[in-house]
Amino acid sequence: MIVSLALILLAQLLGEVVAHGSGLPVPGPVLGAVLMFGFLLVRDRYHRSAERMLPKPLVQGELEGTAKGLLAHLSLMFVPAGVGIVGRLDVLAANGLALAVVLLVSVVLTLSATALTFVAVSRLVRPRRPDETA
Repeated sequence: MIVSLALILLAQLLGEVVAHGSGLPVPGPVLGAVLMFGFLLVRDRYHRSAERMLPKPLVQGELEGTAKGLLAHLSLMFVPAGVGIVGRLDVLAANGLALAVVLLVSVVLTLSATALTFVAVSRLVRPRRPDETA
């Protein structure tokens, strides 16, 4: 489990290094997650040769158990952020209305983009009837 956790943190660290080194406007943990996803794709697609190249926890399935354990306690990761907000209630009170407007607008935009994406993708993957024209 320790090695699996170290692999997850290493992927995040490599993501941070790439994000800061390249100047990409993408968070390091996102790049780390993409990197880990790439490792998992290599493992699943090229299973025989991947056993020699990749670390044992990644090949033997220990990584999944560690990730599930972290996800089970994900809510604990939000405690420091909540404490930080409570520590700065004066800023929240001074900018409360602006924050509420920004949150409302961003939720509406996100829901709209999600709905439009769903409609577009469902039209693309919908089986066509023989009498329909493209």
